[in-house]
Amino acid sequence: MDIGVLRFDEPKRDTTRKIIHIDMDAFFASVEERENPELKGNPVIIARHPKETGGKGVVATANYEARKFGVHSAMSAQKAYELCPHGNFISGHYDLYREISAEVRSIFERYTDTIEPLSLDEAYLDVTVNKQNLTSATYIAKLIQRDIWQEVQLTSSAGVSYNKFIAKLASDYHKPAGITVIPPDEALDFLRKLPIEKFYGVGKKTVEKMHDLSIYTGEDLFQKNEMELMQKFGKMGYSLYRKVRGIDNSPVRVSRERKSIGRELTYGKNLTTEQEVLSELRFIANKVQISLQKNQKHGKTVVLKVRYSNFETATKRLTLPNYVKNGEEIFFHAQNLWDEIGILDRGIRLLGITVTNLDPVAYENIVLPLWDKETY
Repeated sequence: MDIGVLRFDEPKRDTTRKIIHIDMDAFFASVEERENPELKGNPVIIARHPKETGGKGVVATANYEARKFGVHSAMSAQKAYELCPHGNFISGHYDLYREISAEVRSIFERYTDTIEPLSLDEAYLDVTVNKQNLTSATYIAKLIQRDIWQEVQLTSSAGVSYNKFIAKLASDYHKPAGITVIPPDEALDFLRKLPIEKFYGVGKKTVEKMHDLSIYTGEDLFQKNEMELMQKFGKMGYSLYRKVRGIDNSPVRVSRERKSIGRELTYGKNLTTEQEVLSELRFIANKVQISLQKNQKHGKTVVLKVRYSNFETATKRLTLPNYVKNGEEIFFHAQNLWDEIGILDRGIRLLGITVTNLDPVAYENIVLPLWDKETY
């Protein structure tokens, strides 16, 4: 047997997929601006004011006005206050953010079921095969951005490419409300010109080590051999050797666990009477029940959402000791929530009902005697 030099086969790119990365622009802060238009044009920082916490706490996100002063997510709220003392500090309305995230997810589902959420404000979508039978991932991304804007009044940025790594890099390239398309024949040039700190997953400490090795750009990284990168950076070196060559064959991983099931309708003509509202709530409640049955789920929390003609949104939830059993019961609780928050004279643009706190239908509470989830 001839024993020669050990050789590794050069990894190969899979360029057959069409991947979109959607990233909502300054999501939490943008929601607050949407709910309170007086905030627009002013710095908004999602964190409790450090004066209320004794200097504790961190920034969840900041809008682009606040970012001009150097404020960014994961920064201490105290530092954010020092940089931007006139900023509007808001502790955050996370139930609302989750509800809007679910609305955006429902828009994604019009185009594909192959969705991998990364957080409330970003997700990967594989649209190689899609529900609209469209050949252009770029066109689909534009349609999604349009739908999000028209229905949720928020902007999003999109990256389109043949793998997840490049799509995520691309979505950050033109923000806010931008779209960047990196087809296979342009990917290597794009990656080689990229500053090393822009490579997703390369943090501050790794950047320092890269600079010590005279690696400042993708081109510098490309010149390093695989063994050297693995010796210096371990698994990350193995990964970066491939990624700078445009290789990331990891699939879009679908999370099928439903945390909520809901339905909402937007009306071209505002609802103005009690009879119209109740009729629509009964219709929506029955649709939600059908979806619950289809997914073999039931839940204990009913959420009513009302959006008025001026785009102000009100939500109210009720958590029950037992699971709701049918559409009539969902309607009954939604009607009671409507009685608490509904204002007819504003005109109703949207109604929605969501059931959360879900469990499989097979699961039941056991009550013990003592005590009562374009081509490119």
